[in-house]
Amino acid sequence: MMSVLLLNTTYEPMHVVSLRRAVALVLQEKAQLVEISERTMRSPSLTMPEPSVIRLRGRVAMLRQRSLALSRMAILARDGYTCQYCGLLLPAARLTIDHVLPQSRGGAWAWTNLVAACPVCNAAKANRTPEEAGMALLRQPGKPIGAPAALLHDAQRNPVWRPYLWTT
Repeated sequence: MMSVLLLNTTYEPMHVVSLRRAVALVLQEKAQLVEISERTMRSPSLTMPEPSVIRLRGRVAMLRQRSLALSRMAILARDGYTCQYCGLLLPAARLTIDHVLPQSRGGAWAWTNLVAACPVCNAAKANRTPEEAGMALLRQPGKPIGAPAALLHDAQRNPVWRPYLWTT
């Protein structure tokens, strides 16, 4: 069954709900459509676009979410299994993690300093910054905001969610 990203009134990702639950929230006017898919849903008395992202109309107190653990797989998922230098999409086993500011120069193991890279680009960049190597990042790395690991994983299947899951 299709999943829908549920956002708080402040556009913070809360969790993933089923398509059925999302439609019920929209029809009860508890949520509004933010992003829709190209498909439509039909009933005898109603036709509506299929939701992909919905936003609650009323503020809901959010419990403090645990921050997403920084790991190799979380970095790869955040970057869409794509080399952040050349844009090559590869399986996780073939990608490497690159430090934007190399460790030898004080670069930390942090969300803002790690990106997915193909082996060719990682070797070409070597122990230099992207500017020194003449390489540009496709997207500046950032920490995912309020997104548990399940949301990060699901974002790979639904790229429409990506802007709502992390800052750039």
